[in-house]
Amino acid sequence: MIGIHNRPGSFSDRWIAYCREREVPFKIVNAYDSDIVSQLAECRGFMWHWHFGKHADQLFARQLALALQARGMQVFPDTHTAWHYDDKLGQKYLLEALNLPLAPVHVFYEMERALAWLDSASYPIVFKLRGGAGSRNVRLIKNVREAKSVVRRAFASGFPAFDTSARTRELIWRFRRDGGWKALSRIPYWYLRGVLGDVPAEAKHLPIQKGYVYFQEFIPHNAFDQRFIVIGNRCLCIQRAVREGDFRASGSGQLSYTPALFPKPAIALAFRVAESIKSQSVAIDIMYDRGGFPLIGEVSYCFPRGAFAENCPGYFDRNLGWNSDNVVPEKYMIEDFVRSLPGPVES
Repeated sequence: MIGIHNRPGSFSDRWIAYCREREVPFKIVNAYDSDIVSQLAECRGFMWHWHFGKHADQLFARQLALALQARGMQVFPDTHTAWHYDDKLGQKYLLEALNLPLAPVHVFYEMERALAWLDSASYPIVFKLRGGAGSRNVRLIKNVREAKSVVRRAFASGFPAFDTSARTRELIWRFRRDGGWKALSRIPYWYLRGVLGDVPAEAKHLPIQKGYVYFQEFIPHNAFDQRFIVIGNRCLCIQRAVREGDFRASGSGQLSYTPALFPKPAIALAFRVAESIKSQSVAIDIMYDRGGFPLIGEVSYCFPRGAFAENCPGYFDRNLGWNSDNVVPEKYMIEDFVRSLPGPVES
């Protein structure tokens, strides 16, 4: 039996549907209950699509997974897959330790050392917070004066994990791209919330980001980046155009899926990353330097559900062969998970 935490609108929707359709024994459990370990007593596996933007998930999801694995239970996402989720600092050290081609990153935990380094840095440079998705908490720093201002704030008041002003700017950009009354109507709502200092309830307890700075070298002349999603023996490929008048591709919504767009060396690298970090599921953002060499921006065990990945016409396998398919990533996840289940767990 599999225990599944049901979070409507997450991967769990398809996991539950799969179990019902294929008659895979499962039960709905609640990861937030104090007795979650007892709830899973009769289960051989546990699946939970936990979210980076929810404070409670950040508090204990990794620890719960590790505890259940210590008991001999199979977990999705397991510790190898998700300990570095939404943690760019962790990803930096992991990818460097495994000799994987991370886009050059410079991290500082002391203000004086950061300020001294900025005098010799090349500009522009990309400033990122440890967490955040969809190009949130990412800024292009144009000169040393701006960079030093960011550093001083990072070691003083810090930065909110959820930025309502950034949310407003995002909505304005989407309205310019797509139009529509619905998109326009949301702009004043989020602007007012920013003025009032209001943030969504689930983000209110997220910690202020301070005491470090993370700079990534700017890779120029990129009109797009590519996301490679590796689940088992499958690599889904998505190209994301850079936003007009911007340097970011993540969250642009301008997507392409034609298999010929994706270089075989980059696909091979994606499989290498998945194997090296021992991931059950990993989305890898790759950009290219002037010589066409693939560089990793960041990795994540999860990604937007629905059309984002399901519009892929198929996937590449580990032999770099193309396989046409009706792509449903959650189905791949649970198929692999069921096959990996261990024997009975001792009580």
